Amino acid sequence: MIFNRPPLEERIAARQRELGPLKPGKYFEHAVARNLFIFGIAMVVFTHFAAFVMIFFEPGG
Repeated sequence: MIFNRPPLEERIAARQRELGPLKPGKYFEHAVARNLFIFGIAMVVFTHFAAFVMIFFEPGG
């Protein structure tokens, strides 16, 4: 044990035991994780849409 602490795996397991399972209907433990996921999906959709516009609606083409 480094610095008189249990290993990282044991600390993570203890924290997960304290939290318990997620409530039915919840997919994210934290609101920040949900917001980052939504932001990531929105960026993917936006970049695909922008590429579609650039390819099919190019002026002079």
